[in-house]
This record gives sequence, C-alpha cells and structure tokens, in this order.
Amino acid sequence: MRKVYLDHYAATPLLPEVREAMLPYLGERYGNPSSLHGWGDAAREAVEEARSKVAALIGAQPEEIIFTSNGTEANNLAVKGIAAGSRRKGRHIVVSAVEHFSVLHAARSLEKQGYELDLIPVDGYGRIDLEGLRSLLREDTILVSVMLANGEVGTIQPVAEAASLAAEREIPFHTDAVAAAGHIPIDVRELGVQALTLSSDLLYGPQGVGALWVKRGLRVIPLLDGGVQEGGRRGGTENVPGIVGMGKAAELARERMGERSAHLAGLRDALIKGLSSRVEHLQLTGHPRERLPWNASFVVEFIEGEGMLLFLDQKGVAVSSGSACTSRALKGSHVLAAMGIPPEKAQGSVLFSFGPQNTPEDVDYVLEVFPPIVERLRQMSPLYAKYLKERG
Repeated sequence: MRKVYLDHYAATPLLPEVREAMLPYLGERYGNPSSLHGWGDAAREAVEEARSKVAALIGAQPEEIIFTSNGTEANNLAVKGIAAGSRRKGRHIVVSAVEHFSVLHAARSLEKQGYELDLIPVDGYGRIDLEGLRSLLREDTILVSVMLANGEVGTIQPVAEAASLAAEREIPFHTDAVAAAGHIPIDVRELGVQALTLSSDLLYGPQGVGALWVKRGLRVIPLLDGGVQEGGRRGGTENVPGIVGMGKAAELARERMGERSAHLAGLRDALIKGLSSRVEHLQLTGHPRERLPWNASFVVEFIEGEGMLLFLDQKGVAVSSGSACTSRALKGSHVLAAMGIPPEKAQGSVLFSFGPQNTPEDVDYVLEVFPPIVERLRQMSPLYAKYLKERG
C-alpha cells in the first residue's frame, strides 16, 4: 500500500541537512552557552550563528530574535509580554477571530485579569475586515495581533495594511507567521509590524524550538523568571541543538523558498482541481488566490472529518481535520465558524498540507482513493439520506 503524508501543518520531517548540522551538539559539543570556557564559547557561537540565520529569513537584526521552546510560547510572550509592558497606557487588546489558540487563549487569559478584548471579524474567506479593525482601535488599545496566514484554511492576511492602521495610533502590532515563514517572502520592516512569531518545525527543522522577533525599543515583559539568557527576555539554558537546527532550517528555507513554494503550489492546485471535479458537495475553504502554497482545505458535506481521516489512514494517507491542536478534542473549528460556515458543514472539514517530498503521484493516489471514501461515508450518513429524500 502506498504511503502518502499530507499532514505537514501538524508535523514535518527533519531535513537531512538540518539533522547533520545538529548532530555535533547532540554529542561532543555539549557546552552551555553561558559558560566561560571553550565548550561554552562554541555553544554560544553556534546559537548566535543560528540567530543571524533566523533573522535573515525575515529581514531582521539578530539581536532582535528571542529563541523560545515553540511557537505557542512565542505567541504567549508576544501577547502577554507586550500587554504587561504597555499596561500604563491601557488594557485594550484586539486580535483576529481566526488566530491560533496560543494567541486567542493568551488574550482570553488577560481578559480574566481585567483587560478588554475585541475580535476582528473575517469574511467568508477568512480575511480580516480592515474597516472592522479600524473601528475597534481606541486610545487605550495596547496591542493588535493578526496572523500572517492561517494554517487551517490557508488564507494570507493583509497584515501590512492592518499594521498601518495600528501605526497611525502608535499601537504595537504582532503577527503569527508560523504557517507562512519559509513559504512566502517576509520582511518585517515592509510589513510594519513590531513583533513576529516563528516555529522551527514548520520550516522542516526540529520540533520544540521557536522564536519571537521583537523590534528594538518595544518593551516586552518576560514570562519566565530566571537567568539572563536571550538578553534577559527569556530565562533558561538554551536548547543548543534545537536552535542550531532551526537556524539551518531557516537558512535552507531562504535559499529554496521560490523553488519549494512553486512545487507545493503546483501540487495544491492539482489536488484542488481534481477533487473539485470528482467530489460533489465539496467546498474549498480559504481564499482561492491569496493562499499558502502548501494548503488545500475543504469541507465535505454530509459526513464528518474524523471518518474521512480514519478511512484515509487505512489507505495510507495522513491528513488532518482542522488544527492538530484541537483534532483530538473533537470540537468545531473556531476558524470555520468565524468564516460563517454552518456547524453541520464545518464538521466535514479536511486539510491536505503538502511538503517538499510530496510528488504528483501522491496527488493522483489521493484522487483515486478519496472519492470512494466520501461515497462510502455518505451511504452511511443520515444527513445525506435526508438530503436525497428532500431532493426527490
């Protein structure tokens, strides 16, 4: 049976070059970057080299990069740290309704502490309403957070335009670029943002490493009390092998972005076209053009996403239904709900997320096995039986 991995939004394979770069720091180069001897010097130099590579990916300065344990920690540091650093100005926060839970839940946590939270509405494609954002900004607004692109439905947000609205009122702007980094060009100065989140694993680097870029001059209160690592902004001994791996992954992403994105977009478009012509009552979710190259997401009417995942797994195909952070909770997608998709349709969501190792033959295989799975599940669906009866 053919094996086809199309769940790269959940986890990615480690690139061989990244693994090779990490190996010395899993063995003989085990020093602590804070130590004042040769082993420490070698580790510190490796961390700073990686910092420069991550900064280069987004057009930033190395000293503005803070390494974290993952994208979730980086988002929490951005939301809670910026809010704490600006609390003398106000306690009003604005985030989009389709943010990752690490932003939404962080903002909700602050709301319980007396902050005020407003959500920016989105259209049917999942793009934020810029006029809606403008109407929410106040004199006491201290943070706006809008993701650069949504990994669940693939929609790329108008972040530069949104950041410009915030800049008119001198409001710090954070963007979660985890799903976008390495796949679309990013320059933090051109975007006009003051903070940006990255995650190693979406760059085909190691899991358990992330980074937050913070523009020089923006006050961010640390989440972790401890040592003076990361310029006093994130205590704790650095994960040197992971940071080295993230640096290498960022370097490769910068070098290969054009070729990689063109390859992924070709696979994405072939799958979207193929399934749209083979499966009835199937709807592409997210923007049809302003879309991440690796993302093909749909809702399939009259069946549940969990059933599709299980049957596809039996055929050797790995996909997801919405975000991996919520897949085991069996809860409806807040992203699809914000887009106005009814719950009975949203339960049939499926996300195909491509990686560099995928091939046109993988797409052909999915086009072969997926339509019969949909048909089989619909034959067991009372919703589909009701639809056929009503249609006559």
